[in-house]
Amino acid sequence: MSDCACAEQPVRVEAEDELLRGLGIPGGGYLCGEWVRGPFALEVTDPEDGSLVARVYEATVDDVDRAIAGVRRSLSEDVWELWERREVLERAADLVRGEGERLARIISSEGSKTITEATREVARTAETLKISAHSAALLEGETLPFEDTARGAGKFGYYRRVPLGVVAAITPFNDPMNLVAHKVGPGLLAGNAIVLKPAAATPLSALALQDILLRAGMPARRMAVLASDREVGSALVGDPRIAAISFTGGPATGDSIARIAGARRVLMELGGNNAVLVCEDGDVETAAEGIVDGAFGVAGQNCLSVQRVFVHASHYERLVSLVADSTARLAVGSKRDPATDVGPLISEREARRVEDWVAEAVDGGARVVVGGRREGAYYWPTVLVDVPNDARVYREEVFGPVVLVEAFTDFDAALEAVDDTEYGLQAGVFTASLQSAMRAVDRLHMGSVLVNDTSDFRIDAMPFGGSKRSGVGREGVAEAVREMSEPKNVILNRMGWAP
Repeated sequence: MSDCACAEQPVRVEAEDELLRGLGIPGGGYLCGEWVRGPFALEVTDPEDGSLVARVYEATVDDVDRAIAGVRRSLSEDVWELWERREVLERAADLVRGEGERLARIISSEGSKTITEATREVARTAETLKISAHSAALLEGETLPFEDTARGAGKFGYYRRVPLGVVAAITPFNDPMNLVAHKVGPGLLAGNAIVLKPAAATPLSALALQDILLRAGMPARRMAVLASDREVGSALVGDPRIAAISFTGGPATGDSIARIAGARRVLMELGGNNAVLVCEDGDVETAAEGIVDGAFGVAGQNCLSVQRVFVHASHYERLVSLVADSTARLAVGSKRDPATDVGPLISEREARRVEDWVAEAVDGGARVVVGGRREGAYYWPTVLVDVPNDARVYREEVFGPVVLVEAFTDFDAALEAVDDTEYGLQAGVFTASLQSAMRAVDRLHMGSVLVNDTSDFRIDAMPFGGSKRSGVGREGVAEAVREMSEPKNVILNRMGWAP
């Protein structure tokens, strides 16, 4: 693996793909400081109707070598000071905001989000980049207290935070632009180079953001974007030149990455099986509204989605009725229609998987209150009751528009049920009692506990991640800046200075 490997570029063609050009994207991949102009073999299709959105370059294992070599050269040859990195991210945030309509169309066309949801993601992407730019102070260090020990006599020193090197960033389909921003914004601010592998189903949002960063002034060789399959991902995380890996996806893939990566810095956000607890003194109407919104946004393909609901028996019938009525009123349809509430899943295969999981639960005694219908890649928002707790839709992350409701009478037993999962991302509790709220906060082994709200909320500045199988480390801009940098001590021995 030579740092001269970028001389061996993949074959390119002169003409840009018309579909890519129509989206305002200069090429179908990016490595060694250049846009890849072809050949474009990887098809990106709209899950709504299977129509072709665009074709992009399908990276190979050899491209991983070239990409890493290229960004490493940028680290050694391209001077890019902190103030310049901050200004690039600020300009990129402004460009994202100014081109929001185009970017929202890209996000919605290649993925599952309605145009309304995609518009919100664009706004969050701009915010994530802006927060990244404003986190420069986190890279400051401190003086070291040598005077506090006799062994420190005659010494003075400090530490500062420095970049790790090359970061491998692997992102999922469900937030194809903002989750890229959550990795590249902090990573670039900290001074790293990045090789990004977006989900093969949704690479266009990542390529569009790469173009914006370049137009904002990022050095041409500082980042590479490779769309491809798992073989390329394995080659990327296994390369010894990679200093850190930032991954968002499922636990099985996370396990595979950990085995390949070995003793290196690895950050993982691995999803959740999130619960909401509605206590006897909780606001049932507010809870029902939040549950519907939190369970069915992005067709349930959200790591924060509400999946399990535990409600005090005195409110069970009322809550089920409210949730079912609101769910039945949700508009399922074209992502392009601003009136649509729920669009398709990312593929028909995923919709069939959700259908199978629900059927399995029903065979085990569950009852469908509303929904339970599939057409192609669409699965109608579904409310289940009486779900056996050994069903996959109960135990695993469903990642689809399905929510389960069950009654409880004992608060402590309900807390145990909420925590009885290998995941530990977020949970919500509705109660008027500060004592009950704090008992939930203390008892639940979760990354976040939300009081009088559902699990489906975060701000991009908070340390975000989960316990147990929900992840390793934390994302959120400030935490990611720290995780993608490291302290370097500078120790000066005054005894050796010339008078």
